Amino acid sequence: MITKNLQTNETIIRMAKAAFPDREVASIKELTEGMCNVTYCVTFCDGRESILKIAAKDTSGNTGNEINLMKAEVCAMEMVAQQTDIGIAKVEYYDTSKSICDGDYFFMEKLAGSNYIFIKDSMTQGMIESISGEIGQIEKKLTFITNSRFGFLGDERRYDSLYDFVKVMLMNLINDAKAMAIDIVYDGDTLLAELEENRNAFLEVTGATLVHWDLWEGNVFVRDGHVSGIIDWERAMWGESLMDDRFRHHNRNEAFLEGFGKLSFTAQEKIRLRWYDIILYLTMMIEVFYRGFEDKGQYDWAKEMLAAVISGYSI
Repeated sequence: MITKNLQTNETIIRMAKAAFPDREVASIKELTEGMCNVTYCVTFCDGRESILKIAAKDTSGNTGNEINLMKAEVCAMEMVAQQTDIGIAKVEYYDTSKSICDGDYFFMEKLAGSNYIFIKDSMTQGMIESISGEIGQIEKKLTFITNSRFGFLGDERRYDSLYDFVKVMLMNLINDAKAMAIDIVYDGDTLLAELEENRNAFLEVTGATLVHWDLWEGNVFVRDGHVSGIIDWERAMWGESLMDDRFRHHNRNEAFLEGFGKLSFTAQEKIRLRWYDIILYLTMMIEVFYRGFEDKGQYDWAKEMLAAVISGYSI
């Protein structure tokens, strides 16, 4: 995969020595679950473990909405750790010098627990609903981390209105598709015109909150039946909580909404939810080609979801 900046064990040992001068590396294991940056679990001779995450050495595999992803992730993790009690891995060392590795990288604590995506099928429906409720509570806690303006965490540009930010996100995706001749089925200019017609629906959101944006099961850790932590903050942004993955058409559920404290949506919120769905499904279609996925199944699935959204569905 083009964004996987794989490194030799020799280089990783040098990176670890820079981060932890008093430790010796015992073993290195690549963690293959991630879909973007390469990640390793580094075990030291004293038994301690640390997670190493390395950014791509170039941005050719990133879409227009993916800006300084590692900077965004570290910034988000530090804010969340300082301002909430959400389970978050501590950033232990962050290096942007490229003196050892050709990509930025950081070491972080290894979270306790198991990746939710790998154990969900073995859990009862009651346990799954309980976890969904806890994720909703976590989503709510993020709304208390605020900013007066909108934008991607890794980008210096900020937008005075939510509408302006969402329009930029949509334009970036349309341009991404054009640049690689990706079939997104629907005409980009028509989508932008329809978004303009819905401008007023965004104006009621006057302040931004921190949004993880990618809070799917694979980014949740569970221990003893409870959420133990959240990972992969690289797409974090200043936006609206309804932009997050858990509010999307294909996976929104009552237990999550109860945890978040919102079981119904206004007419204006439903309009925004629809556009956030469109942006996610377009992203999933387009990233297949930017990442160089051999399996195009994600593209086909997201295209079906996009068709359901465009044709009009009941929220």
